[in-house]
Amino acid sequence: MSYAGKILRVNLSTGEIKTEQLDMDLAKKFIGGRGLASKILMDEVDPKVDPLSPENKIIYATGPLSGTNAPTGGRYMVVTKGPLTGTIASSNSGGYFGAELKFAGWDMVIVEGKAEKPVYLSIHDDKVEIKDASHLWGKTVFEVTDVLADEFGDGKARVACIGQAGENLVKFAAIMNDKHRAAGRTGVGAVMGSKNLKAIVVRGSGKPTPANPEFTQVVRQKVEIIRQNGVTGQGLPALGTKVLDNIINQHGAYPTRNFQQTMFEWTHEISGEALVEKKYLTKNRPCFACPIACGRVIALPNGIESEGPEYEAGWAYGANCGVNDLIAICEANDLCNKYGIDPISAGATIACAMELYEKGYLPKEDLEKGPELRFGSSEAIVYYTKAIALREGLGAKLAEGSKRFAEMYGHPEFAMHVKGQELPAYDPRGVQGHGLQYATSNRGGCHVRGYMISPEVLGVPQKLDPQQLEGKPEWVKLFQDLTAVIDSAGLCLFTSFALNLDDYRDLINADTGFGYTSEELLKAGERIWNLERLFNLKAGFTKADDTLPKRLLEEPVPEGPQKGAVHQLHALLPLYYKVRGWNEDGVPTQEKLVELGLA
Repeated sequence: MSYAGKILRVNLSTGEIKTEQLDMDLAKKFIGGRGLASKILMDEVDPKVDPLSPENKIIYATGPLSGTNAPTGGRYMVVTKGPLTGTIASSNSGGYFGAELKFAGWDMVIVEGKAEKPVYLSIHDDKVEIKDASHLWGKTVFEVTDVLADEFGDGKARVACIGQAGENLVKFAAIMNDKHRAAGRTGVGAVMGSKNLKAIVVRGSGKPTPANPEFTQVVRQKVEIIRQNGVTGQGLPALGTKVLDNIINQHGAYPTRNFQQTMFEWTHEISGEALVEKKYLTKNRPCFACPIACGRVIALPNGIESEGPEYEAGWAYGANCGVNDLIAICEANDLCNKYGIDPISAGATIACAMELYEKGYLPKEDLEKGPELRFGSSEAIVYYTKAIALREGLGAKLAEGSKRFAEMYGHPEFAMHVKGQELPAYDPRGVQGHGLQYATSNRGGCHVRGYMISPEVLGVPQKLDPQQLEGKPEWVKLFQDLTAVIDSAGLCLFTSFALNLDDYRDLINADTGFGYTSEELLKAGERIWNLERLFNLKAGFTKADDTLPKRLLEEPVPEGPQKGAVHQLHALLPLYYKVRGWNEDGVPTQEKLVELGLA
């Protein structure tokens, strides 16, 4: 099977480096990746711990399919307690780093404690060293990646690192690998920075060996399904995730000017189609073993060469900030990659500040030398992104995220967040199931813990009425549990546009030999979801935190196809708890915990 069978444990406080054997019973129960790392975090870390203290741990975890030629088998997870939300944090990234970690013979790396001075972790197969990173501190993601690749010698090492945002403990700092791939949400980069860990560089010479010799044939079958699918075989390869801009705008769920409207009049200027028409897009760049190749390489007229922006980043700096300048949007996104910032939270926090400023609650003198925070200002989105990363001027406050920022100015209602994390690029008033997923997500406002846009807008695997309530709790639970399986296996969520539960069962069984039934595999996803819920409950979260911003619950959509709609969370949430086997307070019942083996 393709598990490496080994866990690397590094204590930065003592300098101790240990090798531990993977518990295969736990691996079968929690699959790997997100699931297994969440189990270890739950067992070893007090959920009430300060996320930026040495007592928190950060886990870099591959899945059983990471490093294999399974379609998109290059993913890895970063699991910790998140500083932006205080919830369990599990952030997914692609590129090549996860596969290389598996090639080096490790299923996961657990980092504990805090180094006295900046360090980086060097992994070359079994040779693991904690090295001085004084020469790297203060450098950008791009600079660190180049320096460490050169120091390693053969040019084939892979680097995951933080930029200045992580060093400065920006609450939504990201961990970047391969320069432009990100474990982007919940502030995992700040946890890395709090430990004085600048980077992990890894080089491996091994190769995973699937349990079943028919694995290659199973992979070929699933790759062909992906290539024949309209989304994964055509839409994403042609336009990347920004294929969604016009689709979501026309649906009337494209949050505009901090969710004050749901359609943006300039979408055609900042869409994926515009990126092609303006000739900024130069080529696709796939992640490891990916037949979809949705990554975008761009060259701008101002000389910037970069990757992206993805749909979410383009929306956050575009429609959400009222900006129709595609060059400025791309530049702001490039700064996020350069400094290591989550562009969703960065753009959304700037949008929140823009509304506060335009309505007179944010004094002009607080801007210091910065440009005015007005919707439509391309200058503002670039300026304040850099200010956030470096914690300069108003950027020091913006670096705390929109929830804390809006509270500083006495108007928390302008922060569009769930559990402290900024909402992504879909207005839940126009997609009732997706809004329920936002409210119940274990890591705060998130679209990739149960992507209900797929059935409610795209019609995959079947078309659901986005405003209908009946059956939505069941759909949300299904999508959340299946996503936990995909994350834990080491695959990309985008495969789920084409593959179904049985397809994932085939891939995982051919690799591990575990012989899961589809029901058993989905039960593992449910087990992972409930484990994460238990962590958050022990951290102090309650039913009251399973909510949406007041604006989305009470203010009707002002125009467009969803005009007059509000989100019906009050009707959906009790039904969701019941479907989950939780009590009326959103706590898993003893019966449910026994059923899942979590009691």
